[in-house]
Amino acid sequence: MNILNGKYVKFVAAGVLAAGIISVPVRAAFLATEKPIAGANVVVEEFCQNVANGTVSQEAVAAEPDPAAAMEVQPDIPEQTAEPEDEHVKLNLNYSRLGIASKVDTYLNVRSKPSEKSKIVGKMTKNAGCHIYKVKKGWAKMVSGKVEGWVKAKYIVTDERAEQLATKVGRECVEINTNSLRVRALPTTSAPIYSIVSEDEEFVIRKKHVTMNFINKIIKKQKISKEFIERAGGMEAIQANLDNWICITVDNEYAFVAKEFITEQYSLKRAVKVSTLSANSSDGVSSSQVSIAEYAKQFLGNRYVWGGASLTGGTDCSGFTMSLYAKYGHSLPHNAAAQASVTRSVSSPQPGDLFFYSNGSRINHVAMYIGNGLVIHASNPSDGIKISNAYYRHPVKIGRVMN
Repeated sequence: MNILNGKYVKFVAAGVLAAGIISVPVRAAFLATEKPIAGANVVVEEFCQNVANGTVSQEAVAAEPDPAAAMEVQPDIPEQTAEPEDEHVKLNLNYSRLGIASKVDTYLNVRSKPSEKSKIVGKMTKNAGCHIYKVKKGWAKMVSGKVEGWVKAKYIVTDERAEQLATKVGRECVEINTNSLRVRALPTTSAPIYSIVSEDEEFVIRKKHVTMNFINKIIKKQKISKEFIERAGGMEAIQANLDNWICITVDNEYAFVAKEFITEQYSLKRAVKVSTLSANSSDGVSSSQVSIAEYAKQFLGNRYVWGGASLTGGTDCSGFTMSLYAKYGHSLPHNAAAQASVTRSVSSPQPGDLFFYSNGSRINHVAMYIGNGLVIHASNPSDGIKISNAYYRHPVKIGRVMN
């Protein structure tokens, strides 16, 4: 129970990075922790090699999906929910004095001390939220997620203005409550696996109450085959399970997650813990690897545009990595699967390596590793270029661009 302006305020104490142990039923635990299909990575590797050797035609390399053409499912009107008694906003962070980084174009640096010369310990993208401890000489001491430090106060809105803004820039999200959760392509455990996501990760809700009308639109727009539906158990099985599933956005595509493994919450973005890299010969990290990773961070918060390749004007995931490497004299194709085919697989990632993710049938997303377990990637129109845990989704390949 927190107090704001003399009123008692109750807030959600959940956080995307909060540690905790959550028990689930035996059946649920089995479903959530079962391992990926054996040999999946081998199949992907063979496909990538075939593309590289020219034994698979370019037509067979699936292009990254255009959400405007393939996923034109109209969003539902948000359901009306009762206002909390205290009329304050329930969020995915603890605060007694809310701050939102709204007065920035892309991101705001979080520093260890109230000085522009002090070390950068994190970054807040536009409209990320935080708790403000105090404001001193133009600097605000804050905490957001696992990042604590100082930001320039002039870029932050606070108190009632921040709470009003939170209702406009916040998103309905789910937080994953169990490790290695299988996200499905359709709302049934018989459906093919779309991806495997990690505990404590957060995804935006696309459809809270799934209907057959919504499912039929997805089937039509994505041209899902009858064989695919049969693999999911048929339309009867899908309809029987609708109440148990939520549709979420994973990067720029839709997928389904079982309600028993998630927590629904109204969320603001949070700061990410980012430090400056340095070359380390003992770890095999070269100055060129550090340089490209640091270069990539400059574009945090910039726009996502499907088919784009402009680091400042708008780019999609493969356009982002292609343009980053073009700066350093490397030519990569503008396609995630094709990029996987021209990179060498590695088991221990280093800055500049590429993480490839699959939607169950093909590689559909790529991100760049920037060290400390993090990747930067052009994710979707809502988040733009963002920093994530490298294993927010199970990668099917980690690739190194060859000299």
